[in-house]
Amino acid sequence: MTYQRFFRRYHRLSGMTGTVREVAGELRSVYGLSTISVATHRYVRREQLPTRAFRTASEKWSALADRVVALHETGRPILIGTRSVRTSEQVAEILESRGLHVRLLNARHDRQESEIVAQAGQRSAVTVATDMAGRGTDIALASDIRELGGLHVISAEPHESRRVDRQLFGRCGRQGDPGSYEKFISLEDDVLVHFAGQLAARVSERWSRNRGPIPVWIVERICRHAQRQAERRRRESRRQLLESDSRTSIRLAFAGHESASRPRHSHPTMKASTT
Repeated sequence: MTYQRFFRRYHRLSGMTGTVREVAGELRSVYGLSTISVATHRYVRREQLPTRAFRTASEKWSALADRVVALHETGRPILIGTRSVRTSEQVAEILESRGLHVRLLNARHDRQESEIVAQAGQRSAVTVATDMAGRGTDIALASDIRELGGLHVISAEPHESRRVDRQLFGRCGRQGDPGSYEKFISLEDDVLVHFAGQLAARVSERWSRNRGPIPVWIVERICRHAQRQAERRRRESRRQLLESDSRTSIRLAFAGHESASRPRHSHPTMKASTT
């Protein structure tokens, strides 16, 4: 049984998430759920810093390490988000070579996850995490960290979905706390290579001849294009799965009634906070 068929068997269906804007149309078409926004409990003090763009991955990792060292000297806690366990371990190794003590939060350290999350908001803490690790938990800040600017989040590489990026940025500046975040992107990042490879290669080749810094807006535009391509493929995959599921539902009509497009409830709603 697919998730779509399972959820549509409920008489009343609703939910809440902080990153639903990108899929509001799909929620309506698949589940018949409308989407409304709910204001945050407290004023959001999260600050977005300028994106850092690079032609090669090696340039990016070197600049990221310099940035983390500089922030570490101020005493601010730092959370670095990666797409995979492999990349998280690579980043941790680079930072440790700079003399930093790094807490690694990924699928290979699940037993220590709560302890690592509890320490991530302490002074000078450096935590490297995958997108799934520690998600859904608040990182409590030490009493003196708010005066320093709160938790700083660094996206070490873009994810296939913009929703996952926003989930990472939402780890800072929670419940009215101060916080900031920034993105590091290179033309050799996996998402850009897999979903905008030819475009990224042409731009990289051009700027290797120019021998100048690559404009941030160009890399950001390629990144947005790659993420849109990735999201489109995922939507198409879910659509095909839904069609296959509908055909299966017809064959297995004896399993019981379920609506074709929406659950049987009075007020279909999917709520979204504005984090």
